[in-house]
Amino acid sequence: MIVKPDFLLKLERKRSLEDVFPVVKEIIEKVREEGDKALLEFSEKFDVKPEYIKVPEEEFDRAYDVVDDSLIDALEIAKENISNFHSITSVERDIRIDFDDMILGKKYVPFESAGIYIPGGRASYPSTALMAGLPAKIAGVSKLVACTPPNSSGRVNELTLVACDLVGYDEVYAVGGAQAIAAMAYGTETIRKVEFIAGPGNRYVTAAKLLLQNEVRIDMPAGPSEILVIADEMANLRFVCLDVVAQLEHDPSAIAIVFVTKERMAEELESCVNELLKENENFFICVAEVDDAINLANTIAPEHLSMVFDGAENRLDDIKNAGSVFVGEYSAVAAGDYASGTNHILPTSGYAKMYSGLSVETFLKHITYQKIEAEGLRRIGDAVVKLAEAEGLTYHKKSVEERLEWMQE
Repeated sequence: MIVKPDFLLKLERKRSLEDVFPVVKEIIEKVREEGDKALLEFSEKFDVKPEYIKVPEEEFDRAYDVVDDSLIDALEIAKENISNFHSITSVERDIRIDFDDMILGKKYVPFESAGIYIPGGRASYPSTALMAGLPAKIAGVSKLVACTPPNSSGRVNELTLVACDLVGYDEVYAVGGAQAIAAMAYGTETIRKVEFIAGPGNRYVTAAKLLLQNEVRIDMPAGPSEILVIADEMANLRFVCLDVVAQLEHDPSAIAIVFVTKERMAEELESCVNELLKENENFFICVAEVDDAINLANTIAPEHLSMVFDGAENRLDDIKNAGSVFVGEYSAVAAGDYASGTNHILPTSGYAKMYSGLSVETFLKHITYQKIEAEGLRRIGDAVVKLAEAEGLTYHKKSVEERLEWMQE
């Protein structure tokens, strides 16, 4: 629908998770108390009765027999590009500064275990197995598991299993929804508790991650897909239309926003989207100048931001809040979703103001260290003593004072 800029108020209501929190709390509590029994009950209620919880080894062998070689080749291409990008852009693991009288440093340590949520339901997402698993492996995570909803036959999608095998997941479980997040956070008879949970999902999965973040570290709130496009008269509106519909087809709660510079563009784009997807109440078009659109984009903080206007590349520095940016008419958002190399697990619901997309650093924590020589303590000791005294911390003061006195003996 063509709207005015004040549609932001409506957008906030659509992004809210308040209505699902009570249901998700009940699911979490039941899984914590009943373990596998609750998982099977919820699977049968929300998805389908699974053939298994933990995927047996023979299922991986069967997957390779079923999946076409060309699809495996496509996964290999995506794997190579994702691995290359994430390896090259990863932080230096040990930063050490040597002064004459002290050494200061910061080292990065991977989480020992991580659980990845791979969405299912309307479609299977083997690409997510790569997007989350490969950075985790590059980071050095020792134990990597995945949860994904079973398909209509009660099994895990074969292409997803192949993707998991290419990454090197240790275990895969046929469990989806908020119950999968709870299982990885608390552990069950079958599913091992992990230190870290990552991956996108629907509103229920996102709510579960938020509710459980005191039990387990999470990557970010990554809910239903979002796209915001800024386009001027140079844009190919057919391409814009396809990018919009591509994101809306993910989930009924997905959101698409397009800013165009001319009224006729809005009408043409609305007609194109409605032709492909019929009416969609989560699709908004607004007529605005590029500068105003950029300001609104920074306020909205979309998951995907597509910039298809004259001089777009020169405006990258003006973008402060977005999960991932796609510049120019050939930068299809789907390319980033699958194989360009950047990550498709991105913050949604405005959380791009506070979170970054998934990367190798997502699976790392840093520890600072120092080794102070006698001369180093002499150099800073007086400052430490004075500050400790000012804060009234007697033994902080004494711990340095007595060392300084001992040096003088």
